[in-house]
Amino acid sequence: MFNNKFKVASETVKEINSILRKNRRILEELIPEEGKIKINTKRLFDKGFNFSYFTHAYNPNSGSSFYFVYEYGYQKLADDFYLLIKRQTVDD
Repeated sequence: MFNNKFKVASETVKEINSILRKNRRILEELIPEEGKIKINTKRLFDKGFNFSYFTHAYNPNSGSSFYFVYEYGYQKLADDFYLLIKRQTVDD
């Protein structure tokens, strides 16, 4: 019984990691060297981006949340647009 539960949990983790990797690849592909871009929601959907999966969220004082997939983030803007950003690190 334990092995079956472990196998199901392991498969779930693999599925989630696969979605996160795909989301990260999409953001990496769309964000230019400068580190940010405003993009239409349709373009993200067309590439297969899944908004339900992200690694963490950041809520600055401005009130509008950023959602991150590892080092790449997005923020909902008005009129079906998103701001995509790459978080700067000390090494960048």
